[in-house]
Amino acid sequence: MKILTSNVYVGPNVYAHFPVIRHAVDVGILEHYPSVKLGKEFIDGLIEALPGLKEHGCSYGESGGFIRRLQEDEGTWIAHIWEHATLELQCMAGTEVTFGKTRGNGEVGQYDMVFQYKQRDVGLAAAELARNLLISVMPADIQAQLQTKLAADFDFAEELSNFIRYAQRKEFGPSTQSLITAAEERHIPWLRLNQYSLVQFGHGKYQQRIQATITSQTNHIAVEISCDKEDTHNLLNDLGLPVPRQQMVYSAKDAIRAAKRIGLPVVLKPLNANHGRGVSIDLTTDEQISTAFDFAREQGTSRAVLVESFLTGLDHRMLVVNGELVAVAKRVPGHVVGDNKHTITQLIDIVNEDPRRGVGHEKVLTQLEMDSQATRLVEEAGYSVDTILPEGEIFYLRSTANLSTGGTAIDMTDVVHPDNKVMAERAIRAVGLDVGGVDFLTSDITQSYKDIGGGIVEVNAAPGFRMHVAPSHGKPRDVAGKVIDMLFPPNTPTCIPIAGITGTNGKTTTSRMLSHILKTAGHVVGMTSTDGVYVDGLLSVKGDMTGPVASQIVLRDPSVDIAVLETARGGIVRSGLGYRESNVAACINVQPDHLGLKGVDTLEQLAEIKRIVVEVAKDAVILNADDPLCLKMADHTQAKHLCYVTMNSGHGLVREHIRAGGRAVVLEKGINGEMITIFDNGAHIPLLWTHLIPATLEGKATHNVQNAMFAAALAYSLDKPLDAIQQGLRTFNTTFYQAPGRMNVFDEHPFRVILDYAHNADGVRHMSELATKLDVNGKRIVVLAAPGDRRDEDIENIAKAAAGHFDLYICRADDNLRGRGSDEVPQMLAATLQAQGISGDNILMIPDEVTATETALSMANKDDLVIVFGDAITRCWKQIINFNGSEDNPAETLTKPVHTVVSMLNTDEPDPFILESGMKLVKDDRGVRIVSTIEEESD
Repeated sequence: MKILTSNVYVGPNVYAHFPVIRHAVDVGILEHYPSVKLGKEFIDGLIEALPGLKEHGCSYGESGGFIRRLQEDEGTWIAHIWEHATLELQCMAGTEVTFGKTRGNGEVGQYDMVFQYKQRDVGLAAAELARNLLISVMPADIQAQLQTKLAADFDFAEELSNFIRYAQRKEFGPSTQSLITAAEERHIPWLRLNQYSLVQFGHGKYQQRIQATITSQTNHIAVEISCDKEDTHNLLNDLGLPVPRQQMVYSAKDAIRAAKRIGLPVVLKPLNANHGRGVSIDLTTDEQISTAFDFAREQGTSRAVLVESFLTGLDHRMLVVNGELVAVAKRVPGHVVGDNKHTITQLIDIVNEDPRRGVGHEKVLTQLEMDSQATRLVEEAGYSVDTILPEGEIFYLRSTANLSTGGTAIDMTDVVHPDNKVMAERAIRAVGLDVGGVDFLTSDITQSYKDIGGGIVEVNAAPGFRMHVAPSHGKPRDVAGKVIDMLFPPNTPTCIPIAGITGTNGKTTTSRMLSHILKTAGHVVGMTSTDGVYVDGLLSVKGDMTGPVASQIVLRDPSVDIAVLETARGGIVRSGLGYRESNVAACINVQPDHLGLKGVDTLEQLAEIKRIVVEVAKDAVILNADDPLCLKMADHTQAKHLCYVTMNSGHGLVREHIRAGGRAVVLEKGINGEMITIFDNGAHIPLLWTHLIPATLEGKATHNVQNAMFAAALAYSLDKPLDAIQQGLRTFNTTFYQAPGRMNVFDEHPFRVILDYAHNADGVRHMSELATKLDVNGKRIVVLAAPGDRRDEDIENIAKAAAGHFDLYICRADDNLRGRGSDEVPQMLAATLQAQGISGDNILMIPDEVTATETALSMANKDDLVIVFGDAITRCWKQIINFNGSEDNPAETLTKPVHTVVSMLNTDEPDPFILESGMKLVKDDRGVRIVSTIEEESD
């Protein structure tokens, strides 16, 4: 039972539209042992360990379905059982997850096991524990065959307890989780910002944050006041609110003196602490006070300890949100009730059998523990753990009523007296908290404190919500919803608009075009692309940033008000999307690229991956109607609008779509050229002539015409005005600054140079066709390459796409050979070109990119065209713009016919070939180099 590889998907993915983990597993000999063959002992042992499996519906879709699968004639296979055990363990740790899928991956004994998770480390740990559990309940002879390293003393009960505690350290606490649940109910997205409780709700400029129940609107001074119990006491006392007498002390001796001045009994508590830590109540003797002082000092973060008058009454937590009392809970300390039969220890075990009680925050109630405080209280009462309590006697194992130490909560919200309500609201306003808890002692919350007494013993910032959202008795209160409504009042935005863009070719240029349009319209745009993350046009993070990490960089930025997210295949396959849904999405095309990698072997599989971007769009989806695989994606969108893009004005399906009131962007031929036209709900909207878009080179670069159409469709679907779309397209140029590596034109030499990053057959085809369309009075020269990790047929198709469009072909390799030999790719390209009828005299093989580019530039004469398909884009561009040619005749070193040079270079003659203007071509074991006959140095 080995885990071969794993993927942790952080967002929508090929398996689900929510986070899942995929383990590729090898079950080895267990492939021959379905559940029924493992035997009844295995099944019974599994169910005993994980009783919750009885509720799993599995393929039957009803409770008990999975157990039927285990017990039916054929049984079910171990990888499938592993999946269900992993899900159930997470549920036992307090994380409700239900989705799983296990399928064979084509290899005998190997499966893709997919399961839902909420926190990645917990999901991974659950799978590991599930594996060990399954092995532990297998028959001994099977265990022996597995040769497992499972410890002989494996104790599942202990391992489960450790796992639950581990999960609670990793998962959100109940308060944070309740806020996330409330946000999800309001369709507000969220991002976890650290491994603790720091969470962002909403995106970009509209985001709000919480840390537990501290919000981004919580006043820092108010928190400081609430954490200093003396300051809080004095502030409330000065307002005439009911508080006990109090004094701050620094020694046990001073505490005893203060207690006598205040009047016994007293309470001692740390100056700074929470969750009832370090609090001792009803103290009447010097010894008790001295011991309590030391206890308070241990639990607090300050040297100071507070001595307070002891108020009698029941403990109530009053929660105030945004100035309004929203919940009241009466808290009862953890206790047992005698029955004249059982010992205190046995009564604790009976209480802990309550299914609502769990470890820590696992469930709505926490299990009772016989710890040091409980032991002290037992001893002070003159009892022992073996004492049998009389019938009906209530014995408290805690002196404070915190749920985290086993206490219970009773909802009292509907019966609280109005005076007490106003008192709590005044107290929180006085401290200045937006979310605060008042700990109020009174004998009866339904009566006014003015009549029966009572007092505020503490005001809490970051109050816990568990007692209110899941009280032991009474009505649950949606207190988390009140907080979310405070952060995001009705009709206020929570998310910035998101545009997701995918496809094989053109997505980077389209993303840049759209970003430029949106910036023209006045937005602060966050954009991800293959060369980096850009915020408001400035490069923030450099590198290929088309995965989920890059998306979240943009969505976390508080200055961004709209996001353009280029989303590539690699990130989706590896980790899924970095966003749950988008407003608009586009798939530009699906062409052969990266096939044979990461389990994506066919165009149909590639389309399925890219389709995820389309599936999560809610407002509009833009699809290439001229691409059959894109066209099929229309069946998988739930977006309000479906917009087709076509360069064929006679497209039958698009015509019918338009006639039915649908949306489309069509390239229409006119007397003045070709017009990008928008159709929407019966309207016909001419947008812009293609020759007026600089990026299209007067309409000749048809791939950029199509990219402009997609950018226009996306902007229109984002409700941007037509004049902003027109202005954006008319001012967008494919300069290296605006679009590095995307058809960058350099005209400062006597010849024209175009640099492009095309690295698949379709991209090379578009650029090669452009080379043919452009008016060139001289030669057409190309520097051609292919990534080494592509299939042989993909490399050959790149050469075929270029064949016939150029006069000279220089075949090179990338710096990163990706598993190929140093000249393997150039050899393949050259061989394919010759098979396409290109003369060997017109083909050079120069593996090094720098040398290949330099050779192309040196061989170019006036009015020639050089197209460089570059890999190290910045280096190539610098090489192009800094090229000077020879000293006598800059950028014009070659005057002999090209075929003569190629012929000489294809011989084995060691002598260099002399060029005019003081330069020579040298061919040696370093490749082909341009050398000055004067300097005798490599240029």
